[in-house]
Amino acid sequence: MCRTVDLQQAVLAKNTRAAGVLRAELTARGTTVINLLSSPGSGKTALLERELRLARERGVAVAALTADLATENDADRLARSGVPVKQVLTDGLCHLEADMLAGHLHGWLPEDTRLLFVENVGNLVCPASYDLGESLRVVLASVTEGEDKPIKYPTAFGLAQLVIVTKSDLADPAEFDETAFRAHVQQVNPGVDVVLSSVRTGEGAGELVDRALAAAGGDAVHAPVMARARV
Repeated sequence: MCRTVDLQQAVLAKNTRAAGVLRAELTARGTTVINLLSSPGSGKTALLERELRLARERGVAVAALTADLATENDADRLARSGVPVKQVLTDGLCHLEADMLAGHLHGWLPEDTRLLFVENVGNLVCPASYDLGESLRVVLASVTEGEDKPIKYPTAFGLAQLVIVTKSDLADPAEFDETAFRAHVQQVNPGVDVVLSSVRTGEGAGELVDRALAAAGGDAVHAPVMARARV
């Protein structure tokens, strides 16, 4: 057991170093990374497609990289936004790592990219522990997933710098208790903002892009207590 823990710590330490290098390189060229995490079926791809289209319409140089175990379905959907998109197939790996991301960006990412959205593999366990060199980490959860999602996945929500609730138009039929959800988020990550969004109704449209641009412009982002405790 001790050797297993030591190995995990070594892997994470190596990834953290690689993430720091990648963050510095991308920052130097004016690119800000936004790391999106969620469970499968949360509506992450639909929301990202909307935000990419809005960013392009606003004249923001934006690109997206999406990761899945199999199929290029998400890349096909995101490409409808008209921005550069790349699909990464992880071949069974349940998360992206900084070195992996850097390798896929080399020779592909347009030089003038201001915002790079990374749609991580769909789960809230493995990706939560891996820094990708992002400047903004966003965790999404749909109203159909239950109010206790944040306390079931405390690491994912505890390290988030922004939480987005998707499919808000289904809150009533899903009997979603927004107050309880917000309380659970604050339990694991005091002070983090929670934003409601619906691709169908347009609620929250542009909020993700606005937050990303603010981070790119040097505005302070939320500093999770859990992240500070790990330093």
